[in-house]
Amino acid sequence: MDKSSAQPAAASNRSGASQPYDVAIVGGGLSAGLVALALLARRPQTRLAIVERGPRLAGNHTWCVHEDGLPADSRALLEPLVVHRWAEHEVRFPRRRRVLRSPYVCVTAERLNERVQAVVRAAPHAELQLGAEAMEVAPRSLRLADGRVLSAQVVLDGRGPRLGLNEAAFGYQKFLGLELRLARAHAFRAPLLMDATGVQQDGLRFFYLLPLAADRVLVEDTCFSVRPELDRERYRARALAYAARQGLLVDAVTREEMGVLPMPMQEQSDPPRAAAAQIGYAGGFFHPATGYSLPIALRVALALAEALPREAERALAALRRSYADQARFARRLNALLFRCFPDDAMRNVFERFFGLPEALINRFYRLEMTRADRARILLGRPPEGISLRKALALIGGVS
Repeated sequence: MDKSSAQPAAASNRSGASQPYDVAIVGGGLSAGLVALALLARRPQTRLAIVERGPRLAGNHTWCVHEDGLPADSRALLEPLVVHRWAEHEVRFPRRRRVLRSPYVCVTAERLNERVQAVVRAAPHAELQLGAEAMEVAPRSLRLADGRVLSAQVVLDGRGPRLGLNEAAFGYQKFLGLELRLARAHAFRAPLLMDATGVQQDGLRFFYLLPLAADRVLVEDTCFSVRPELDRERYRARALAYAARQGLLVDAVTREEMGVLPMPMQEQSDPPRAAAAQIGYAGGFFHPATGYSLPIALRVALALAEALPREAERALAALRRSYADQARFARRLNALLFRCFPDDAMRNVFERFFGLPEALINRFYRLEMTRADRARILLGRPPEGISLRKALALIGGVS
């Protein structure tokens, strides 16, 4: 049987429930893929099922990370997934342009899908169930849309963020990216992480540019906003217009990706006790103030590879505790940004931030800020446009 088919390899009993797996992962995104790779590298005999409702793993995404922020023991796990690496990156604002010397690496959904598929095919007791939607997910079982029930010693839920639950508790990072094939080579040597020199609308608006090859770039229109709505056609048109302003001669749009990521301004309640263990975005394993997920997803994968299947919940709880104070501060920064600045003044926060020492900026991205770092971020001359009354009220009151 093809191990990537939609049918289970485990035998079914008369009630429709399969014989138990050690681990079942619901969702085939970044965190799920990394957990599977780390677990099978550590314990290749694991009886593992990955259940994904789509036709392939990893969706249609690009994940990047500041290489300085990677866990020291994650290199072996990450390196086969890296498709691009740059020695530096740049940010641009009306009154500040800066090249940062921190290396930056890129992982694509295509590479992650290829890697996980290959590793699962090589493992004796692992399988993918693609085109299989989970309707009910519990700590030790899940029911699929076709009526089948899979049981496991532990079920991990990695189905991503849920929108619409309490919109007032979040800001939003909205983006649409176009991968462009160019008719002639471009001149960019390094990623442009934030170009916020343009007109500000609907919050902090900036463009993100990754030079993927001499004739290929990813251009992304991104907005930090209090509103989750994303006008796809408008974002697409702005991304193409930005490419034209940068002198890029577009031959074709080869790929498009988009997303709306909730950015929490307060601590979220734990999932109900009856729910499966959550990984990825829904489990809170991401940087609240940037949306970056790859560094923490690597930590989750390495921790679970040691703990599964019996100690999964304990390992996840310990990992959350390890950066709870850092995440709390990041949520406070979100609240200050989204509640204390009008739309056209949000970029002033980032223009000021990117004037801070590069070592501090790197620690911010790693969620390893010192007390002195936090004081440096909050104190001093405030960015233009801030409501001091709202800010003073929030500084003491946001969890």
